[in-house]
Amino acid sequence: MKAMIFSAGKGERMRPLTLHTPKPLLVAGGKPLIVWHLERLAAAGIDEVVINTAWLGDQFAPALGDGARWGCACTSSMKATYRWKPAAAFSTRCRSSAKHRFW
Repeated sequence: MKAMIFSAGKGERMRPLTLHTPKPLLVAGGKPLIVWHLERLAAAGIDEVVINTAWLGDQFAPALGDGARWGCACTSSMKATYRWKPAAAFSTRCRSSAKHRFW
């Protein structure tokens, strides 16, 4: 079974910690935040994980390797550009037309 982890954000609320380290690789409880997710996914039977990256995405492969130590195959998918945050794009689209308002 496959899963995808969205890790492309800049982690702006975690600055200055995220200026040089992507938020999923920040250590909490003795291991990177993303490792907590990888362990839970592997325990749930997920054997292949794609990690969507953008901000400092080149740091994921060296830090996580192939994922074998967590029992799943990890690959990364670098987002081509970093222009819109998904929530901002959705919010802009919803506000552009009165008939599509959700709030």
